[in-house]
Amino acid sequence: MSSTVRQIDALQRAQARELPPYRVGDTVSVHYRIREGDKERVQVFKGVVIRKKNGGAGASFTVRKVSYGVGVERIFPQHSPRIEKLEIAARGHVRRAKLYYLRDLRGRKSRLRESRRHGAERAVRSHRGKQSK
Repeated sequence: MSSTVRQIDALQRAQARELPPYRVGDTVSVHYRIREGDKERVQVFKGVVIRKKNGGAGASFTVRKVSYGVGVERIFPQHSPRIEKLEIAARGHVRRAKLYYLRDLRGRKSRLRESRRHGAERAVRSHRGKQSK
């Protein structure tokens, strides 16, 4: 990679916000700033992360949701300054890096198990050093 490309890559990463650590299978709410005519507003897109694509400044992730019985997927650039914030609603337990198989599942079969580690992340240490929930 040339030095010019590296400089542009570093500049784009510096302009973008740092997102919280998320994984494939997590249910997230992406607050994305969109422009309609001459006005800007924030649109919330809530769904399951089915793909993460790494690639420096070109990194992206895909979020899938079902709206009125129709599956909707949206690809968000990872380092986009238009992303206001990313909230993690639930951690999913999956054993795949890409969850494209969810496209073929309907109803309850498309639900993911919630990660057991999610509860452990919230565990608080007591004064004796033992973990308690």
